[in-house]
Amino acid sequence: MNDPTPGHRPSRITCLGGGHGLYQTLLAARHCAPERITAVVTVADDGGSSGRIRRELGIIPPGDLRMALAALSHDDETGRMWAQTLQHRFGGNGALAGHAVGNLLLAGLTDVLGSEQRALDTVAQLTGSHGRVLPVCNEPLDIEAEVAGLDDDPRIMRPVRGQVAVATTPGAVRRVRLIPEHPPAGPEALEAIGEADLVTLGPGSWFSSVIPHLLVPSIVDAVNGSDAQKVVVLNLSSEPGETAGFTSERHVHMLTQHAPSLKIDRVLVDNHELPTARERRYLERAAQPLGAEIVFADLREDDGDGGRSNRHDPSKLAAALLAMYRGD
Repeated sequence: MNDPTPGHRPSRITCLGGGHGLYQTLLAARHCAPERITAVVTVADDGGSSGRIRRELGIIPPGDLRMALAALSHDDETGRMWAQTLQHRFGGNGALAGHAVGNLLLAGLTDVLGSEQRALDTVAQLTGSHGRVLPVCNEPLDIEAEVAGLDDDPRIMRPVRGQVAVATTPGAVRRVRLIPEHPPAGPEALEAIGEADLVTLGPGSWFSSVIPHLLVPSIVDAVNGSDAQKVVVLNLSSEPGETAGFTSERHVHMLTQHAPSLKIDRVLVDNHELPTARERRYLERAAQPLGAEIVFADLREDDGDGGRSNRHDPSKLAAALLAMYRGD
C-alpha cells in the first residue's frame, strides 16, 4: 500500500498480544508507516522450545518475543536473513531438536547481558528492527483456567494449568487467571501504551495471548487512561481447544467478563464472519459495556487458490486501522 500522508496516520502504534496473531498485527503496523512501533508481548508460554528454556533457566519464555522481533525485522536482505534465522528450528533428535535459534540467542544474551530487555534490544539492533519488543511483565507467568466438560456432569469445573494445557483442553474454558495474580506490568510497557496514538489488542489465542494482558491491572488502567485510539482486532474464527464453538459475540463477552472496567473505542471484525443483521446486532450489544463501536472490513488473507485463509492480511488490516484512525 502507499505510504499514508503524515498527519493522517498514527505516529506511535503499540500492539498487545502474542504468537501468530501479534505477528500479523505487527506486519500490518509496518504498513501504516508510523515513526514507532512497540510490541507488548505475553509471557505465559510453557510449551515447546520456550517452555524448555523457561524451566531450565528460569527466564521469561522467549518464543512470542522472538516472533515479534522477526515480524519487525528490517525488510532488506540482512533483515530478512535475521528474521529467517530467528525463526529457524533445529531438527533431529538431540538436545537441540525443536529449539528455535532466536530463543537460544535471546537466552544466551540474557545470560551475558543480565537482562531480558537488553537482550531483546540487542537483537532488535542486529535485525534493523522497525520497532521495539517489550514483555508485558518482567517475570514469567502461568495461566490457570476453569474448564467445564471434563466430567460426566457438565456443571463441574476443573482447574487446568499451563498455556499448552489450556489451549488444547477438550473441555470448555469458562474463565482464566494468572499465577501470580495481579502481577506488575513492565514500566516501559505502560509507557508505550500511554504514549501511543493507536493501541491494538488481538487477534490471537484468546485465553492465552489476548486476555492475559487484561489480567494485569495496570495494563487495563494504562489502556483506559491512554488518549490513543484503542482497537480490539477480533479473531477470524474460533480455535480448536480453548475457544471451540465461540461466536464473535462470545469472544467480546470474554473481554468484559475478565476486565469489566476496560474501555475500547472499536472492535474490528472481518465482514465475512457475521452474515446476518441479527448476528451483527448481538455483537454490537456485546460491545456496549466496552463503549466500543463495531467496525466491519475485509481482513482475511487470500489463500492463493481463490479461497480465503484463516489469517489476517497485513495490508487489509493496515488499511482498516488507518481508515478508523482517519475517521473514514
